[in-house]
Amino acid sequence: MKNIAVIGAGTMGNGIAHVFAQNGFKVALIDVSKDALERAKTTISKNLDRQIAKGILSEDGKLKTLANLDIFTDMEKGASTADLVVEAATENKELKLKIFSQLDLICNDKAILASNTSSISITQIAAATKRADKVIGMHFMNPVPVMKLVEVIRGYSTSSETTAAIVELTKTIGKVPVEANDYPGFVANRILMPMINEAIETLYHGVAGVEEIDTIMKLGMAHPMGPLHLADFIGLDTCLSILRVLYDGLGNPKYAPCPLLVNMVESGNLGVKTGSGFYTYDAASKEKKVSAYFLR
Repeated sequence: MKNIAVIGAGTMGNGIAHVFAQNGFKVALIDVSKDALERAKTTISKNLDRQIAKGILSEDGKLKTLANLDIFTDMEKGASTADLVVEAATENKELKLKIFSQLDLICNDKAILASNTSSISITQIAAATKRADKVIGMHFMNPVPVMKLVEVIRGYSTSSETTAAIVELTKTIGKVPVEANDYPGFVANRILMPMINEAIETLYHGVAGVEEIDTIMKLGMAHPMGPLHLADFIGLDTCLSILRVLYDGLGNPKYAPCPLLVNMVESGNLGVKTGSGFYTYDAASKEKKVSAYFLR
């Protein structure tokens, strides 16, 4: 596999494109929004500069990485010659099914179609295609250029050949592949999201404040980031979507999203991406402080 297409130029998509391009693959980054693509290129360039500052990349390495990256607003132009497509669109099942149905018509018969979904069934996604044996999950962690783990999720019909190819490819780009079975939330989010939801419940019931909850988890459990800060970082809308997949797929009330999380998403306070969640974020200073809502 030499040619990679990445669908979606958001946080995950630009990170995935960055990693593949930096490891010598030709990458087509595809998004319907030209502005999103330009922002993604800027983000990738800044992240490459951070790697240079840390001494893990040369200036020549940055130039080669950027040379390996092309952007497209037309999915057919960007994905038609891909050996592997990694979909990293919004965590919405209907949208993903539509994308995979289109990719199945656009891509050559040998192309593998992967989803970066963090919770949605790979088996359901594969059913939107006529190549279910070549559909697989590649769940990267955020921030993609830094985090080593990739959950590799095998759907009901995913072939052993496809799985082996993706496991080896994941190693090639410097990541650690770990296989998981196709059940709601897989492993990472089946464990992580209930913890985040419980932290929100703890806040909702007034047991402790935002900083107190995060500090207890950081100092007491050696977590690098508190669960409420992490939820802001992931995106509260994404957290809510994953919890709903868990709740609908497993039918257990322990996965029901906290009403506070629902209200925050409905009010548009989605975390870092909107500048306000459990904390507010100053883009210029990169400082955070507890949202005024939780100081009332």
